[in-house]
Amino acid sequence: MIKKESRSNIREKKHKKIRNKVSGTSERPRLSVFRSEKHIYAQLIDDVKGITIASASTVTKSLGLNKGSDVEAAQAVGTALAKEALAKDINKVVFDRGGFVYHGRVAALAEAAREAGLQF
Repeated sequence: MIKKESRSNIREKKHKKIRNKVSGTSERPRLSVFRSEKHIYAQLIDDVKGITIASASTVTKSLGLNKGSDVEAAQAVGTALAKEALAKDINKVVFDRGGFVYHGRVAALAEAAREAGLQF
Protein backbone atom coordinates (compact mmCIF):
# COMPACT_ATOMS: atom_id res chain seq x y z
CA MET A 1 0.00 0.00 0.00
CA ILE A 2 1.34 3.42 -0.98
CA LYS A 3 1.30 6.09 1.71
CA LYS A 4 0.28 9.58 0.57
CA GLU A 5 2.29 12.55 1.74
CA SER A 6 0.50 15.35 3.53
CA ARG A 7 0.21 18.75 1.93
CA SER A 8 2.47 20.29 4.59
CA ASN A 9 5.21 17.71 3.94
CA ILE A 10 5.07 18.46 0.21
CA ARG A 11 5.31 22.21 0.95
CA GLU A 12 8.31 21.68 3.22
CA LYS A 13 10.11 19.70 0.50
CA LYS A 14 9.44 22.47 -2.03
CA HIS A 15 10.68 25.07 0.45
CA LYS A 16 13.95 23.17 0.97
CA LYS A 17 14.51 23.12 -2.80
CA ILE A 18 13.83 26.85 -2.99
CA ARG A 19 16.16 27.59 -0.05
CA ASN A 20 19.02 25.79 -1.82
CA LYS A 21 18.74 28.36 -4.62
CA VAL A 22 17.62 31.53 -2.80
CA SER A 23 19.73 33.33 -0.22
CA GLY A 24 19.58 36.84 1.20
CA THR A 25 22.39 39.29 1.89
CA SER A 26 22.46 42.57 3.78
CA GLU A 27 22.20 44.51 0.47
CA ARG A 28 19.44 42.26 -0.89
CA PRO A 29 17.68 40.35 1.92
CA ARG A 30 15.29 37.44 1.47
CA LEU A 31 11.59 38.25 1.83
CA SER A 32 10.26 35.07 3.41
CA VAL A 33 6.50 34.41 3.54
CA PHE A 34 4.66 31.97 5.79
CA ARG A 35 0.93 31.46 5.48
CA SER A 36 -1.20 29.67 8.03
CA GLU A 37 -4.95 29.19 8.00
CA LYS A 38 -5.55 32.23 10.21
CA HIS A 39 -2.56 34.53 9.62
CA ILE A 40 0.22 35.50 7.22
CA TYR A 41 3.77 36.41 8.25
CA ALA A 42 6.59 38.08 6.28
CA GLN A 43 10.22 38.66 7.21
CA LEU A 44 13.28 40.24 5.63
CA ILE A 45 16.19 37.96 6.44
CA ASP A 46 19.95 38.41 6.01
CA ASP A 47 21.12 34.80 5.61
CA VAL A 48 24.81 35.70 5.70
CA LYS A 49 24.58 37.18 9.21
CA GLY A 50 21.62 35.02 10.23
CA ILE A 51 19.43 37.90 11.39
CA THR A 52 15.92 39.16 10.72
CA ILE A 53 16.04 42.74 9.50
CA ALA A 54 12.31 43.49 9.48
CA SER A 55 9.05 41.64 9.97
CA ALA A 56 5.31 42.12 9.69
CA SER A 57 2.31 39.90 10.26
CA THR A 58 -1.42 39.94 10.72
CA VAL A 59 -0.87 39.15 14.41
CA THR A 60 0.50 42.64 15.14
CA LYS A 61 -2.12 44.93 16.60
CA SER A 62 -0.70 48.08 14.96
CA LEU A 63 -2.14 47.08 11.56
CA GLY A 64 -5.64 47.16 13.04
CA LEU A 65 -6.94 44.12 11.16
CA ASN A 66 -10.13 42.33 12.15
CA LYS A 67 -9.34 39.23 10.13
CA GLY A 68 -5.90 37.88 9.26
CA SER A 69 -6.83 35.28 6.69
CA ASP A 70 -7.95 37.34 3.71
CA VAL A 71 -6.32 39.06 0.75
CA GLU A 72 -6.76 42.56 2.22
CA ALA A 73 -4.84 41.52 5.35
CA ALA A 74 -2.03 40.12 3.20
CA GLN A 75 -1.86 43.38 1.28
CA ALA A 76 -1.63 45.32 4.54
CA VAL A 77 1.26 43.10 5.70
CA GLY A 78 3.08 43.57 2.38
CA THR A 79 2.71 47.34 2.56
CA ALA A 80 3.81 47.49 6.21
CA LEU A 81 6.89 45.35 5.54
CA ALA A 82 7.85 47.47 2.53
CA LYS A 83 7.55 50.69 4.54
CA GLU A 84 9.71 49.23 7.30
CA ALA A 85 12.30 48.06 4.74
CA LEU A 86 12.40 51.42 2.96
CA ALA A 87 12.91 53.14 6.32
CA LYS A 88 16.05 51.00 6.71
CA ASP A 89 17.26 51.89 3.16
CA ILE A 90 16.43 48.47 1.68
CA ASN A 91 14.69 48.57 -1.68
CA LYS A 92 15.76 45.31 -3.37
CA VAL A 93 14.82 41.88 -2.04
CA VAL A 94 14.82 38.24 -3.09
CA PHE A 95 11.34 36.69 -2.82
CA ASP A 96 10.95 33.35 -1.01
CA ARG A 97 7.39 32.08 -1.27
CA GLY A 98 8.12 29.34 1.27
CA GLY A 99 6.87 26.48 -0.89
CA PHE A 100 3.41 28.02 -1.15
CA VAL A 101 1.74 28.49 -4.53
CA TYR A 102 2.13 32.06 -5.83
CA HIS A 103 -1.58 32.75 -5.73
CA GLY A 104 -4.11 34.40 -3.46
CA ARG A 105 -2.69 35.78 -0.20
CA VAL A 106 0.97 35.11 -1.10
CA ALA A 107 0.63 36.93 -4.42
CA ALA A 108 -1.31 39.78 -2.78
CA LEU A 109 1.46 40.28 -0.21
CA ALA A 110 4.12 40.33 -2.93
CA GLU A 111 2.20 42.74 -5.16
CA ALA A 112 1.50 45.11 -2.26
CA ALA A 113 5.20 45.10 -1.33
CA ARG A 114 6.09 45.91 -4.95
CA GLU A 115 3.57 48.75 -5.11
CA ALA A 116 4.94 50.16 -1.86
CA GLY A 117 8.44 50.39 -3.37
CA LEU A 118 10.27 47.07 -3.00
CA GLN A 119 11.97 45.59 -6.07
CA PHE A 120 12.08 41.82 -6.55
